[in-house]
Amino acid sequence: MTYVDGFVIPVPHADKERFIAHAREIDPVFLEHGALRVVECWSDDVPPGKQTDFYRAVAAKEEEAVCFSWIEWPDKATRDAGMGRVMERMRDDPRCDPEKNPVPFDGARMIFGGFEAVVELGE
Repeated sequence: MTYVDGFVIPVPHADKERFIAHAREIDPVFLEHGALRVVECWSDDVPPGKQTDFYRAVAAKEEEAVCFSWIEWPDKATRDAGMGRVMERMRDDPRCDPEKNPVPFDGARMIFGGFEAVVELGE
């Protein structure tokens, strides 16, 4: 069973292309360190909820979209080792340098976590 890191991120609508460019630059770093796949999604059909929803989860503002992203790993051990190497690379890899490739969102409002897959169907 795979291991998944999931992310929900508020991103200004005006920064959609910057978000995509940032992801295209930094996501290959995860693949280089053992990730199987990285997926970045822009909200399309995300309704507001009555008690909770994606927007409230990240305190999204009216001018922000909610992005849902994940990184698939073969297992938690690969993820732990790979993420450790990615964090080390942040100091010397320009793709990870926030001055050369700044994140186009408020990282303080991003929610994330690691998940063990318990059911997998399909490919």
